[in-house]
Amino acid sequence: MRTPRVMAAALAAAAALTLTACGGGTTDGPVAQVDAPAKAKTAATVLDRPYEKPDLVLTDTNGKPWSLREQTKGKPTLIYFGYTNCPDVCPLTMGNIAVARKDLPKADQDNLQVVFVTTDPERDTPESLGKWLKAQDPSFIGLTGDFKAIQAGARSLHIGIEAAKKEADGSVVSMHGAQVIAFSPKTDEGYVLYGENTSVEDYKKDLPKLVKGENP
Repeated sequence: MRTPRVMAAALAAAAALTLTACGGGTTDGPVAQVDAPAKAKTAATVLDRPYEKPDLVLTDTNGKPWSLREQTKGKPTLIYFGYTNCPDVCPLTMGNIAVARKDLPKADQDNLQVVFVTTDPERDTPESLGKWLKAQDPSFIGLTGDFKAIQAGARSLHIGIEAAKKEADGSVVSMHGAQVIAFSPKTDEGYVLYGENTSVEDYKKDLPKLVKGENP
C-alpha cells in the first residue's frame, strides 16, 4: 500500500490542534491529552510540501553551540521536540526510536542523526539533558537554549509548543506537539512525519528507507 500523501497546509492545521499535555512532578492522576486519531495502516505521512530545516543554533549537552542546519547537513535526521520531565510520550517516543535504530547496520546507525530539542529549557540544562538522553541512546543529540528560538523553530515545522506551567499542586505541565519529522539526506528537507502512536515496529520498518532518503 502506498503511504498517504497530504498537503502541508492541512498538516499545519492538524498539528496546531494536536498538543499533548505532559505532566511533571507528581503524577498520581491521569495525564491529560487530546484524543489521538485512530492508527493508520501506515505510520508514516509523506509530505507533498517538505519542510525547510530550521536555522536553529542552540546549546548541546556539552554546553557548546550546535547548528541544526549545518551539523545535520547531508545526513538522515529525525527531529523531536519534547522535555525530560515528561512522564509518558517523550520517553516512549525516544525509546521506540532507540530500539529500532539498533536494528540498522552499524554504518547506518552511525549516519542517522536523532535530535531531541527540549521544550522546557529552564529545567533541561545541558547536563540534565545529557544524562536523560544517555539512558535512551548515547548517540542521541540533545539541544537546549532560548525558549522563544525553540518555539519559532518548532512552528516553522508546524509543531506547536507552549512554555511549561506550574500547577497549583506543584506539578509542571508542558504542552507540545508529539510529531517526529524525518529529514532526507538528499535534500535536507523534512519529508516524512510520524505521530505519537508510532511503534517500534513502525520505525524498524521505515528507518532503512529513511537513512537513504527514500519514501517509506
